[in-house]
Amino acid sequence: MQRSNRYHIGIFGRRNVGKSTLLNALTGQDVSIVSDVAGTTTDTVWKNIELPGIGAAVIGDTAGFDDIGELGTMRNERTKRAAQQIDMALILVNGKPDDISYELQWRDFFKKADIPTIFVMTKVDADFTCTDTLNVSTSATDTDLWKSALNEDIIPVSAKEGRGIDVLLDKMASLYSNDDNLDDITYSLVKAGDVVVLVMPQDASAPKGRLIQPQVVTLRNLLDKHALALCCAPEELPLMLKNLNNPPSLIITDSQVFAQVQALTPKETKLTSFSVLMARHKGDIDTFREAADALMALPKNGKVLIAEACSHIPQNEDIGRVKLPKMLRKKFGEELQIDIVSGNDFPEDLSQYDIIIHCGACMFTRRHVLSRVRRAKAQNIPITNYGIAIAALTGILNKVTI
Repeated sequence: MQRSNRYHIGIFGRRNVGKSTLLNALTGQDVSIVSDVAGTTTDTVWKNIELPGIGAAVIGDTAGFDDIGELGTMRNERTKRAAQQIDMALILVNGKPDDISYELQWRDFFKKADIPTIFVMTKVDADFTCTDTLNVSTSATDTDLWKSALNEDIIPVSAKEGRGIDVLLDKMASLYSNDDNLDDITYSLVKAGDVVVLVMPQDASAPKGRLIQPQVVTLRNLLDKHALALCCAPEELPLMLKNLNNPPSLIITDSQVFAQVQALTPKETKLTSFSVLMARHKGDIDTFREAADALMALPKNGKVLIAEACSHIPQNEDIGRVKLPKMLRKKFGEELQIDIVSGNDFPEDLSQYDIIIHCGACMFTRRHVLSRVRRAKAQNIPITNYGIAIAALTGILNKVTI
C-alpha cells in the first residue's frame, strides 16, 4: 500500500525519553537505534505496520524536540516537518514535570491542527499496575504529577517490558475510530450498481506499466462500493459511450483532458476529475473552489506558486511543470511569473504569491495538505488545486461536480 494512504502516527518527546524504544515495542522489531545517549535519533524513522483497530499505518520516530545547537536546530526542523504529516501524535514524558514548556507547546500545536494526541509516561518499570481497560493506574507518583501539570490523561507504559502497550493500542484505536478526517474519495457521488467511466490518458506522462496513485485509489474505492467501473483512454471514450445501453452515472477524467471529455459527456451524466476528487479527499474543497475566482482575476504580471507533492523527473507532457504553466501563460500572458516547488520544499513565506496551485497530493496525507492550506490562509494567499484550476481555465468549472 502507498505510504500516503496509511494512517500516520508520530512519536514525539524530549531526547532520551524512550521514543525509539516505544517504536520498537509497537512494531515488534528493532527499527530505531536505542541508546542512553541523548540525540541518537537524528532524522524521522518511519515504519509501516498493521495496527489493531486501525489497519494500515505508519509510525514515525522523531528527533527530540529539545535538541540544541546548530545540528539540533536542523533536527528540530525535521521533527516539525514530520508533525505536519501525521494523523495522530504520541507525546512521551518521563521523570518529574519540572519544565513542561515543550510539552505544552507541542500539545497546543497538535490541538490547533486538530490532530488526536495521546500522552504516554515512559520507562514505568517498577511498581507498575495496569487494568485491562483504558483506566490505567500506577503507583509511580511521577505520572500523577504529569497528569496534574498538563491536565491531561496519561497512559503509563514499560516499552522495555511490554507492559501497558495493549492499553495504548486500545486508546489509539479508539481515537482512530472517532477521527472525522478519514474520507471516502467518491463520497456520495457513487453507490452500489452505478456505472462509472474512468478516462485515463496513456501518453508520455503516464507511468509505464502502471496507473498513477489517484487512479488506483479511485478504482479500488469503486470496487469496494460494488460500482461497475469501466476504464478507457480519451480517444476510446466515444466508443465506450456508444456501447453502453444507458449513459453512465459518472465520468471521472484526468484533468488535462477535462474540456475534451466534457464535450462528450451526456447531459444526464455527472463529470469530475481524479484531481477534483483528491482535492476533497486530501484537502479543503471549499477553499480550493473559492480560490478559483482569485485565479481568474490574476493580473498579467502576477506571481503563481505551483506545488507538487512528489519529486520526479519532468517529462515533455508533465502537467504541473509543462501543461499548467502553458495554460496559465496563454490565459494571462507571458509576463506571468511562475515558481514550481516539489516534495517538502514549500515556502514558509508565501506573501510574494498571488495564488498557490497545489497538485492532487496523492503522496501526502490529508492533514499534510491541510497544514499547507492553513499556512496559506494565515497569510491571506488563495490556494487551489490542479483539477479546480484546469476546470476554471478551460471554462467548464460550473459543469464539474465538486
